[in-house]
Amino acid sequence: MKKQSAYLYIYKSNLYIFSLVSNWSVMAKVKIAGTWVGVLEVELDSWTVPMLREEVAKRSSCEPGSINLICAGRVLKDGDGSESLTQLGVKNNAKILASRVCAQEGKSLGQELMAETERAQRLARVKAAATALSKRHADGSLPIEDFNIVLEDQSGKKVQMGSETDQRAIMMGLMLHTNAKQLIKAQNYQDALEVLTMGELVDNPSILQIDMVWCYFMLRDINWLSVAGIRLEKARQGLERAHGKDSSRVRLLQAGHYPERALYLRLELLEGVVAYHSGQVDKSMKVLTSAQEKFTQLQVPDESLSLVMSMGFRERDAKRALRMSNQDVSSAVDFLVDQKAKRAQKREDDIQRRNEIMEQKKYGTTPLKKAVDMEKLNQLVSIGFEKELAAEALRRNENDSEKALDDLTNPETNSSIQQHLESRKNKRQRQAVDASVEALVRMGFDRSLVVEALQGGGTMDQAIRQLLSGQAPNPTNAAGQSEAIPAVDANNNSQSEAATDIANSLASMLDNQNGQVGGPSTSTNASERDAEMESELAEELAQGDAFTDYDIEVTKEGEAISEYLALLNSAGTM
Repeated sequence: MKKQSAYLYIYKSNLYIFSLVSNWSVMAKVKIAGTWVGVLEVELDSWTVPMLREEVAKRSSCEPGSINLICAGRVLKDGDGSESLTQLGVKNNAKILASRVCAQEGKSLGQELMAETERAQRLARVKAAATALSKRHADGSLPIEDFNIVLEDQSGKKVQMGSETDQRAIMMGLMLHTNAKQLIKAQNYQDALEVLTMGELVDNPSILQIDMVWCYFMLRDINWLSVAGIRLEKARQGLERAHGKDSSRVRLLQAGHYPERALYLRLELLEGVVAYHSGQVDKSMKVLTSAQEKFTQLQVPDESLSLVMSMGFRERDAKRALRMSNQDVSSAVDFLVDQKAKRAQKREDDIQRRNEIMEQKKYGTTPLKKAVDMEKLNQLVSIGFEKELAAEALRRNENDSEKALDDLTNPETNSSIQQHLESRKNKRQRQAVDASVEALVRMGFDRSLVVEALQGGGTMDQAIRQLLSGQAPNPTNAAGQSEAIPAVDANNNSQSEAATDIANSLASMLDNQNGQVGGPSTSTNASERDAEMESELAEELAQGDAFTDYDIEVTKEGEAISEYLALLNSAGTM
């Protein structure tokens, strides 16, 4: 295939093109205006934005970094430099405006593009981490972490929401919504809106709709006006279904408290803003007046706040309790005491669950990579079966209690399970001994003496004490060892202390290298996880409670209510 190379010369208003044809391919013309005026012949399928910018900059006698290219009303961005002009929508005879920016503006544009790229990458990480966490924790897989994520109602009881797919969607939606709330608190409304949009695809609660419209409002984006009204209508309908007419169900469940008041304040403010910009001044006045009444009810008197804080509660917690208790000090204190007790119980439950996860890891996973069901295991133990034996029966039978019971009551199958457990125990012991031998040899001890000391029985402390008394570590062999292994100083440490130090370091090193020696490996490759982002999402969930969605600081709402009521007054509507 031939290619045509074109050389352009401009004299006054005339354009002269001289071309040399050696090979040829389809060429296109783009018309440049601005810093340089003329026509360029380019290969749209192979030219990129940096190539075009460089060519225009050369003809404009300036640096490429100082050139902006605009086509069809949008700035042509470099991206990763691999997209062709065709992929970016540039066509034959396209008109491109070239403008110069100062060096600082060019630098700012580059920084903006870099920031946009980083932002997009972070949002992608958030979604991927939420997807991975919800998948692992909804399907009953053995957790990689020392925690697991479950769905609970407002009383803290675990609930099962439909199928595994439903559970996964709700978990993912809640994680994304929680992350968006943190972004809203940081006043990063654009990113929050992106995360909320991702969450809306898998879960669609009323509060998420209100948070999305709040982001529109804080971004002052009037283009979302029509869709904002639809979202707020859905939100109000959903809240009425959940809370009951006039919040009667909430009042019953929350023992007379008013946790929802701040949420309805925000809803009514946004409804008033949408009505105002839609020309519905009467409706706007009505809902904004109602919102102002709620704002007044949420103002905490200094005397009440001081009294509650004098009982040892923090200012933020005291304000929250007084707002939810209709400013009643006695009710607020009862609320705070109850919440404190619930937090203490949650800490105990979390510790118990972490211990259960460690125990589940010891039992291994089912053929379908599920963890052993601890509730079913405890049921089998309660009727007299040995715990490890019952766990293995459940593991083999995918947590089917009936089949596990059949195996345990069948003498032949029961014996087979016991033999398997004994074999696995011996294998783990051999693996532990082998790992310890290799670690001690790397520390400089002679292999034959290490094997002899470990096979002699006793604790690891005793084995190391024997090695220290029989042979000092060889400095040559120990040279290259990890700093995690302490050197033995005969002048400062007794032999017993040195043995203990080395044993502790050895145990730590083996845990870091292999996890639990001989334990079952997890099915998920750690290198495939975004552990940092997953930990961030999990921590955000851990910080919340049943009232987090209603815990709104209403200062900005109060300012907005005053602003729009003033606009209505100035228009002569009062």
